[in-house]
Amino acid sequence: MKVIRSELTTEQLVNHLREARARLLELVGDLSDEQMIGPRLAIVNPLRWEIAHVAHFQEFWLLRHQRGYERITPDNGLDSDKLYDSAHVHHDTRWDLPLPSKLATIDYTQRILDRVTEEVLKKPAKPDANGYDDNYFLHLSLLHEDMHNEAITYTRQTLGYRACSSAFRRLRLQPPEGGTTSALGDAFIPGGVFRLGSELDSGFVFDNELLAHEVAVAPFAISRTGVSNAEFLAFVETGGYRCKEFWRDEGWRWLESVAAEHPVYWRKIDGEWQRRVFDQWVRLEENLPVIHINWFEADAYCRWAGRRLPTEAEWELAAAGISKRKFPWGNEAPTPERANLDWLAGGLLPVDALPDGDSEFGVRQMIGNVWEWTATDFAPFDGFAPGPYKEYSAPWFGDHKVLRGGCWATRSRLIRNGYRNFYKPDRRDVWAGFRTCAK
Repeated sequence: MKVIRSELTTEQLVNHLREARARLLELVGDLSDEQMIGPRLAIVNPLRWEIAHVAHFQEFWLLRHQRGYERITPDNGLDSDKLYDSAHVHHDTRWDLPLPSKLATIDYTQRILDRVTEEVLKKPAKPDANGYDDNYFLHLSLLHEDMHNEAITYTRQTLGYRACSSAFRRLRLQPPEGGTTSALGDAFIPGGVFRLGSELDSGFVFDNELLAHEVAVAPFAISRTGVSNAEFLAFVETGGYRCKEFWRDEGWRWLESVAAEHPVYWRKIDGEWQRRVFDQWVRLEENLPVIHINWFEADAYCRWAGRRLPTEAEWELAAAGISKRKFPWGNEAPTPERANLDWLAGGLLPVDALPDGDSEFGVRQMIGNVWEWTATDFAPFDGFAPGPYKEYSAPWFGDHKVLRGGCWATRSRLIRNGYRNFYKPDRRDVWAGFRTCAK
């Protein structure tokens, strides 16, 4: 039976795990115990729960699943499965749990990381009953932690916490210098028969990317850049949030429920539009991509503009080409000149920045800067089979939308053209924007 394999060595994965844990601790380092709980909201987790959940996930797969060891308990002696197992601890109950203090939680995460790295370096475990080895579960745990580190960044923005962590040390709190948005127009994509998804032999991939399969894509035109703040502002100022004709019924019901008149972190003061960046308000930067937009808002903008969202097949074809590049620019790993990832720019870059990252069709920033909504419902590909972590994809099929491309806080080791992200269409906390296609 063919199984997914990591392309990295055990030593490489252990080094990455240590770096990811250092980043996690940077992201919460300046927060108090009270901030590490925070208010009860549907779109965030209490951070004292979240960072322990990351460690618990590692411990379950590498120590218990692979080696049959007893669980490592937090210092309050409670059953860690009843505290930190996301599949069985309902989101709304996580604030009511007897969670240890921040310092005790950090100690728990470090004990697990130390034990995991000691064991996998000392003696690899035999592959499990389905053939998955230590390196698969190390890679799974690493990318799981990277995803949560990005989610913690969302949480800091959602709760208006300061951008004072060393992880944000280069964060700009003034608009970037230079240029206005260039009108780069559309790129024409000739279409053709294209293999959507990932191949089993392409290294570590997630179950929802399999199996790669041929799809026929008709010729189409897609915007070379994402929608900018200036472009979205025109939709706002012409009454786009008040015109029912631009909204699907479900989107209009959402709009009425939240009484939105503009993107969630925007406001207008003395005639000037501003947006909130963590705990500070800055003048709206016209040449940055619009961000914290949900699917309903993106779809309504497209209707107003006489455009549409790309399907995920169109998006991937525009990024990868018929030849199936791993990244828009080729198969070489991302660099800061090609993609805004890994927190390296400290925030967003203008929509026309980074021409070195263009796809073969001249489409810009398809990797990094902001996640991009597509028109596609999140659903399994033909031949889908859940991986060992069965809760990763299957529970979310049907009521989520597919996003592609990553954002400025996404790790470069996670993202590639074939990676599928997915959120419910009402989520505005995600670092998500969009680009459009001609009808």
